[in-house]
Amino acid sequence: MAVSRGISRPSLNLEYPMSLGIYDDYSRAQYAVDYLSDHEFPVQNVAIVGTELKSVERVTGRLTHGKVAAAGAVSGLWIGLFVGIAFALFSDRGQIGFLITTPLLGAAFGAIWSQLAYRTATRGGTRDFVSISQIVATRYEVLIEHRFIEQARGLVAAMPASR
Repeated sequence: MAVSRGISRPSLNLEYPMSLGIYDDYSRAQYAVDYLSDHEFPVQNVAIVGTELKSVERVTGRLTHGKVAAAGAVSGLWIGLFVGIAFALFSDRGQIGFLITTPLLGAAFGAIWSQLAYRTATRGGTRDFVSISQIVATRYEVLIEHRFIEQARGLVAAMPASR
């Protein structure tokens, strides 16, 4: 066990782990572990390991000058508001002026700067879309501490096929 600031954390490693089963999706592996837990199995001796990793990128939309400018303006507005608040706190006069002008200037600067960056990044027509990426496993293996494998196999043998 690793100890950090007086709080003990369980290790991700098991001593001499043995395979209880390999499942095609996480929910089936989770169901097996949940079944063990429901039958008083010491689940602190179990690990679910994702194997055969793959990268999945989901394209969520087209990237346009307008969307890039809006995102840059919003980002600049927030930075400008932060700067305006800092100036207003330490100024003797003109607090309202700072709170109005710095966000507007930040929004303008953010919109312009984002357009420059967008034109540079997309020169040649590359990466004109927005996406999210995720690493996912193809299979999930349930591993059991060797001392408890027979007990776990007995329980899983009696487990209903699905919920």
